Amino acid sequence: MLTPAKPPEDADSRATAYTTLAAGRDFRHELEIKRSRFITVVRRASTEDAARDLVAGLRHEFHDARHHCSAFVIGADRTIQRSSDDGEPSGTAGIPMLEALVKRETAPGVTDLSDISAVVVRYFGGVLLGAGGLVRAYSGSVSSALDLAPLVRRGRLRICSAAVPHAAAGRLENDLRAAGMVMADTTYQDRHTVLRIAVADDESAIAAASDRLLQLTAGTTALTPGGTEWVDEPVD
Repeated sequence: MLTPAKPPEDADSRATAYTTLAAGRDFRHELEIKRSRFITVVRRASTEDAARDLVAGLRHEFHDARHHCSAFVIGADRTIQRSSDDGEPSGTAGIPMLEALVKRETAPGVTDLSDISAVVVRYFGGVLLGAGGLVRAYSGSVSSALDLAPLVRRGRLRICSAAVPHAAAGRLENDLRAAGMVMADTTYQDRHTVLRIAVADDESAIAAASDRLLQLTAGTTALTPGGTEWVDEPVD
C-alpha cells in the first residue's frame, strides 16, 4: 500500500519528486574502527523538530557515549541542511555526515535524498584516528547505514477517485494495478467503494487514466480529479 500525505511545508516546493527513507522504524548500523564504536541511526524526518528528536533520544539511550554527531536534510527542495560535530574536531564529523546524505546517489547521476536525519554515536576506543580518519569514519558510517535502509520515491501526484460497486472493487483495483496505475488508499462507504488513483499532475496523464478506467468498466465509471498529495512508491 502506498502512503499518501500532505506536508504543508512542501506545498510551494519546486521539486515534484525526491527520494527518502521508507516510513516506519529507524535503521541502525555499527562499525568498529581502531577500537572506537560508531553506531549510526538514520530516521525519516520531515521537520527539524523530528530530526532533532532523534538526536535527543539517542543522547538518552547512549548517555555514556562521548559524541552524538548529527546531520539532517529536510524538504522536497532540500532547503534545510544542518550538521553538528558534537565535540569532535571542527569539520570532521557533522559535515562529512551531511555530505554522505546530500551526495548519496539514489539513481545513476541523481542525488535527491531528503527528509532524513542521521546520528552517529561514538564510543572512543583510546586510539586517535586523526582528522582524515574521523572524516572517513563518520561519512562511511552514514553511507553503510544507508546501504541497508530501504528507500522510496516520493512524488507529488494528482489524486483521482472513482466510485464503484463493492462487488467489483477488488477486481477493478487489481486490473488498474496490472495496467500500471498507482493506487493510493481505498475507502469503503455504505453504497460503494471509492478507489483513489495517483497520476502525474498533468492533463494528459489524467486523461489517459480516465480512458483506461472507462475501458475497464465498459464506460460505466468516471474518474474525478482531486487535489495533489505526496505519495510514496517503492524504489526498484
